[in-house]
Amino acid sequence: MYKFQPIIKTLVWGTESWVLSGVPGNESVVAEGPAAGKKITELFPGQFPLLIKFIDAHDDLSIQVHPDDELAAKRHNCKGKTEMWYIIGAREGAHLLSGFKEKIDADKYVELVEKGEIVSVLSDYKVAPGDVFFLPAGRVHAIGGGCYLAEIQQTSDITYRIFDYNRPGLDGKPRQLHTQEAKDAIDYTVYPDYRTRYVAAPDSSVELVDCPYFKTELLELTKPFARDLSDCGQFLIAIALEAQTRLVRRSACPACADEVLTLNAGECALIPASDRSVCFEPADSGSKLLTTFVPR
Repeated sequence: MYKFQPIIKTLVWGTESWVLSGVPGNESVVAEGPAAGKKITELFPGQFPLLIKFIDAHDDLSIQVHPDDELAAKRHNCKGKTEMWYIIGAREGAHLLSGFKEKIDADKYVELVEKGEIVSVLSDYKVAPGDVFFLPAGRVHAIGGGCYLAEIQQTSDITYRIFDYNRPGLDGKPRQLHTQEAKDAIDYTVYPDYRTRYVAAPDSSVELVDCPYFKTELLELTKPFARDLSDCGQFLIAIALEAQTRLVRRSACPACADEVLTLNAGECALIPASDRSVCFEPADSGSKLLTTFVPR
């Protein structure tokens, strides 16, 4: 089991902590244990398929969209970006934008961007801890100031910025917009609700998202929980949201020691899949985690 050194990004609207990344030039490095100092590419040859972040938004992020695999391959020779958010904390009045609330076409989109009015046609959600949003490639979205969240996404750093509130970047200059690139990437479909609904179930695994790129479950634990790894493909990622959790993998050899890793809030662990299970042992006050993996 592996923990990684966080990669901290300071941006005009707040900070991101990349806790597991295979993005070229930003590959995660193992933080501790016998493999300390090794890059994720040494553990899993090729590009690691998921990027895990914690996002602390002090101010509103730009309104943006990400291309799908087909468009990203054509334009950038890389994967597209489908993602999800789990809200960990929210200031009073914190909100986010996800999807269209009324039908528009590509020409109307350009008109609204040029007038600075694109926000008027987007669905606006007040958020609270525990809220979940799934964002397939093509969905226009923006995180609002006051949100602290965990993000799980495809390994891609391609973003088309649609509107940035006419503010300067950290260098004092306006940040580049990608109006035309986004025009062809957007899914203009209107849906009745963009929030992911689920029923909490303490000490059970609750499915939040099941898509071709990742499957994510929520664990709210008050007692030890054993997770079989046989369905996880190559790996399971555990993302600690609240409190401390002890991860234990029982050794198949009676004479060998168990493998133990302590996971603190704001960290994640990469657990290679095998015929063994992993046991999540929560803190006395309870623990909350996400687990995610790439479906076979």
